[in-house]
Amino acid sequence: MLETAHPLVKEQCYHCGDDCTRTPIYADEKVFCCTGCKSVYELLYANNLCTYYNLDATEKPGLTQKAEEVQAGQFTYLDQPEFKNQLLQFQSETRDKVLFRIPNMHCSSCIWLLENLFKLDQGILESRVNFPRKEVTISYHPSKTKLSAVVTLLHKIGYGPTLNLENLTKEKSKRSFGINLKLGLAGFCFGNTMLLSFPEYFAFTDEIKQEFGSFFGYLSIALALPVFLYSARGFFTSAWQSLKQRHINLDTPISLGLLSLFGLSLFDILTGSGPGYLDSFTGLVFFMLIGKYVQQTTYYALTFDRDYKAYFPISVTVLEKGQERVIAVKELVPTQRIRIRNQELIPADAILLRGEAFIDYSFVSGESVPVPKVAGEIIYAGGRQMGESIELEVVKDVSQSYLTQLWNNTVFEKEKSYFGVGTYADKVGSYFITVTLLIALGSLVYWVPRDTDMAIKAFTSVLVIACPCALSLSTPFTLSNTLKIFGKHKFYLKNGDVAETLAKADTLVFDKTGTLTESAQTDITYQGSALSAEDESKIKSVLQHSTHPLSQSLYQSIIAPVQAVTQFQELSGKGVQGLVAGELIRIGSAEFTGIASAHTIETLATRVYVQLGQKQYGYFTFQNHYREGLKPLLTELQQQGKKLAVLSGDNASEKENLHQYFGKAAELRFNQSPADKLAYVAGLKQQGHRVIMVGDGLNDAGALKMSDAGISVTNSVNNFSPGCDAILDAGSFTQLAKFLKFSRYSLYVILGSFGVSFGYNIIGLSLAVMGQFSPVASAILMPISSLSVILCSVLGVRLVAWRMGLNRGSE
Repeated sequence: MLETAHPLVKEQCYHCGDDCTRTPIYADEKVFCCTGCKSVYELLYANNLCTYYNLDATEKPGLTQKAEEVQAGQFTYLDQPEFKNQLLQFQSETRDKVLFRIPNMHCSSCIWLLENLFKLDQGILESRVNFPRKEVTISYHPSKTKLSAVVTLLHKIGYGPTLNLENLTKEKSKRSFGINLKLGLAGFCFGNTMLLSFPEYFAFTDEIKQEFGSFFGYLSIALALPVFLYSARGFFTSAWQSLKQRHINLDTPISLGLLSLFGLSLFDILTGSGPGYLDSFTGLVFFMLIGKYVQQTTYYALTFDRDYKAYFPISVTVLEKGQERVIAVKELVPTQRIRIRNQELIPADAILLRGEAFIDYSFVSGESVPVPKVAGEIIYAGGRQMGESIELEVVKDVSQSYLTQLWNNTVFEKEKSYFGVGTYADKVGSYFITVTLLIALGSLVYWVPRDTDMAIKAFTSVLVIACPCALSLSTPFTLSNTLKIFGKHKFYLKNGDVAETLAKADTLVFDKTGTLTESAQTDITYQGSALSAEDESKIKSVLQHSTHPLSQSLYQSIIAPVQAVTQFQELSGKGVQGLVAGELIRIGSAEFTGIASAHTIETLATRVYVQLGQKQYGYFTFQNHYREGLKPLLTELQQQGKKLAVLSGDNASEKENLHQYFGKAAELRFNQSPADKLAYVAGLKQQGHRVIMVGDGLNDAGALKMSDAGISVTNSVNNFSPGCDAILDAGSFTQLAKFLKFSRYSLYVILGSFGVSFGYNIIGLSLAVMGQFSPVASAILMPISSLSVILCSVLGVRLVAWRMGLNRGSE
């Protein structure tokens, strides 16, 4: 495979689709942005797997390999028994089985390639993908390949699995199949009970009823008992728990209605006075369980309540007598020395012993600029090293670090109370049960002097027909469809109640770094004497040798060829310098470059000054890059009457920029610690506001939990989500205002469905009070009412989505 050199042009990589900002690499008449992407193409080409590039015609399926460099032996520690035994799901002499989460999986090409891993490694027996959960299950022969080789292969093709401390500490538990079993049991019993009720539906001859009626009745009881004792148990438990809290939720009248329906059916069948209503009883339980099942589907696809273990790496490099050894993070103890390389996370509080540390604390504190540390200073867990490798001495256990104390702080726990803002269904349920009992008692009082048997029949019939089961179906089916439509646009809600909360909220609080801004992008502007192309080349040449994050960011922004550099020096806390073509180039602080006297105005903005020879040229200013479409989003939120605020861990350097986006009315707070953010949100709630917190990272965990609805913005929906109520893909961030409006319209659909349900209940109650509630009327009215409410809910939500342009998924 021949490679040729070409002049600098801006082309798109054949593998990942990224712009080739540096000199492109050509192979087989295809262009690549880096050697990593070219290597993946060559690997797929050699194994006849280039179909990968043809399955998804809308975009390049590959992932950039610029940061996917795998060092030799990087994952050999996974072959150690203490790691391997805890990661594998199944072990035998001929087959080992492991489950990995693959956050980079995003299209059909990914699925195809991951399920053809056996063509890349002969030791892999099979691989199966669960795309909604971004997981792949891999079976391999332990004598032909190793676990470390499997992980290395996944990294080489751009699908590195998530390996963190949670993988080793969580108990391996299978997804609960309780709801599936309850639903299947109820469906089976419902279908068979309906068959046994056919003689009543079609008014067969009295001889058949007399001969088989009691037998069919007892058989119906046998079928309904498992539904009553097992499938419907959740409704009774929920009702009992709410009553113990002196609160009535929708499950309370549902439980009362189901008890009445089941009890009256038993009485009719055992006394021979009627066939009962067990077909309606099992059918209603079945329909309600369908609503619960649909509502839980989205929740199982994502993990909303992860702890610090999901953030920590699975292993760490320790130094013992000058030798490196990889151990599990959970085995790390104080006094051990560890080595942390570029982009690696510091898993425990430690003291810096050797090396130049530039720690990115954006995930913990929200401060976006890396903090320099010198030998002897303590570095807290959760920071990420940016630059050369450093050596540290651990001073605290992982479980006792500052980060875990921050996470486990009890003030960060969201209050759970029955006296907060209830759902529409719960509110209606509390009134519904009162009205139902009054009508039932009224019918009893009316009929007792006239006909005792009719009084009992009317009383029980009111409780049966007024069962708000159809009413209960409206909310889960409406909100489940709402969640499904949100999911198509990469907005994932924990449950339907969150959609109601979003619709009712009047205040939005935003984190800045990583939420309003692109964490991976920085706007760099230059002020001072004009720089020629030669000057830019010299500056980039010196920056090439620096590991400082600001130097690397500036290096990436300058498009110019590099030259040879001699006498390069990097002075901690000051800057870098070197000779290029005989000229001394200095880049760093104002004092280091000698420009301080010419720029006496103090600023909070991050600046890097430049001196070429004896000339003081100027400085580069680093500013946050705000998300595209942010201004229209904020304008629309303000038009909806929302109160807006910004809480930032950064300094106030971006204050003027934020005022341009939010206006002067919005409240902006800077230098906010995690506790400050939590206190601010708590204060808003005390003032009666319903608050949505939009943030990312652990520094927002407390505020996300304290808010009525916490939304975590992330570039990967499978990444760390600190106890949030919803996960919003960064690409859909600018649609947030439309999502809130759609949530509000979904509640209108629920109210419309309530109207349909009330209509059926009025008809049924009229028949019940008059004592004309027959089994046939029950069999027809109750299932039809349930199905019509479901139909109104589903079609109503889809109609609203179509009118708002949300009927299609995000591209």
